[in-house]
Amino acid sequence: MYTWKHYVISIIKNNHFTRENIKMDSNAQIILIWIVIWTILWYLIARLLFGIQNRWQRKNAIERSKHVIMWQVNEKIAPILPWFPYNYKDLVFIGKGIDYIVFDWLSTGYLKQIVFLEIKSGNSNLNRNELMIQDCLNRKKVYYDVLRMRK
Repeated sequence: MYTWKHYVISIIKNNHFTRENIKMDSNAQIILIWIVIWTILWYLIARLLFGIQNRWQRKNAIERSKHVIMWQVNEKIAPILPWFPYNYKDLVFIGKGIDYIVFDWLSTGYLKQIVFLEIKSGNSNLNRNELMIQDCLNRKKVYYDVLRMRK
């Protein structure tokens, strides 16, 4: 099988790199030079644009990550803030779907109510999963179950 590599090797071995073998007319040389220049120019422009876009994406991802981490910290420290309406001893952190289950007054020996608590900031809304959980709770589709492990 004769590939382009074999062709290049045969040219090098037989010393076919002479001016007579590699002649081009002046128009072909000019066209080739312009193709090379435009290729390099477009490569540099594309590299510049993608570099700017990548930097912006990285910066944006870092900013989003900072906000997510700060909000996760806020969810954890909210129970110890003075304005928090429940006793921190009555809380169980879930974090997925809902933030806390509150067994209101359980630490005093009298369970008043069970609250599914979602902590949100400012104008943020419930996501799809949180809305489904809220709907299920509103329809009173909540049960208590005991699972016994077998030996």
